[in-house]
Amino acid sequence: MTSNRILPVSRAISEAIAQEMRADPSVFVMGEDVGVYGGIFGATTGLFDEFGEQRVRDTPISETGFIGAGVGAAMSGMRPIVELMFADFFGVCMDAIYNLAAKNTYFSGGNYKVPMVLMTATGGGYSDAGQHSQTLHGTFAHLPGLKVVAPSNAYDAKGLMTAAIRDDSPVMFMFHKGLQGLAWMASPDGAAAEVPDEEYTIPFGEAKIVREGKDATVVTLSMMVHHALEAAEALAGDGIEVEIVDLRTVVPLDRETVLKSVAKTGRLIVVDEDYKSFGLTGEIIASVAERDLASLKSPPRRLAVPDVPIPYSRPMEQFVLPNAGAIAEAVRASVKGA
Repeated sequence: MTSNRILPVSRAISEAIAQEMRADPSVFVMGEDVGVYGGIFGATTGLFDEFGEQRVRDTPISETGFIGAGVGAAMSGMRPIVELMFADFFGVCMDAIYNLAAKNTYFSGGNYKVPMVLMTATGGGYSDAGQHSQTLHGTFAHLPGLKVVAPSNAYDAKGLMTAAIRDDSPVMFMFHKGLQGLAWMASPDGAAAEVPDEEYTIPFGEAKIVREGKDATVVTLSMMVHHALEAAEALAGDGIEVEIVDLRTVVPLDRETVLKSVAKTGRLIVVDEDYKSFGLTGEIIASVAERDLASLKSPPRRLAVPDVPIPYSRPMEQFVLPNAGAIAEAVRASVKGA
């Protein structure tokens, strides 16, 4: 593979979609402002110019309608990529997502597949308030029938999107708006990455060790990978070496990589921008407790959003979101056994 280009996440996603659309005429895109505008987070930039309005369809502001249409198209042999502009909007179209997309393969006894990608933006940090700032990994992971993907960088975004389009199950592709690399929204330096020109896939259910360490394991995903890396650099100055696991997919979940890392370090800190209670952080900790509790040298810790709506006020919003400082503090406490 040739990989001497640095792409932002948004460009990597749109490139993956374009390559699959060229290879497979059954692939098409629809959603609000995905056409001429290119998607408000840039995930469909350039597609309308190449493929036209028949395969890149702007829809009315009716999520129930166009997501339901996507399910029907998928069951009829197409491979739709449907953009739900913000993950928060799931409330108006949950019937189409869960009672249709997620369940219809089961309801039909396997006679119908639903090869549909539901692409949606997550994440806070921009004073978008409680209806445009949630992450909700755990909400969709809790619903059988859906696969859930959350890349942290451009390389993973392209490979995971290609795999999602080719998958015969409905896939929630959850990109963090703060990683997209848009001119009007700052992204961490590590979000843009070398991306091969060629098509490639990243298998679901394979986490990645993005930093080796011996003293503590931080398990995380999406934007929080970058906060964890920042924390790890600070901790290295104190002689604490942190291993960071980027889950990449929530469903399927790579528990084995987590268990191996915790067996090595003896300490576990789980970080997610989703809500704390009943979520991914608890699931990871439970997985370790069930399989290898004796490997833990200190109690596991989790950092996530408190169980409150995301505040509009910038200081209050920053207070509830996990950050590098909080991650470093949790790791220090774990290493000290406090």
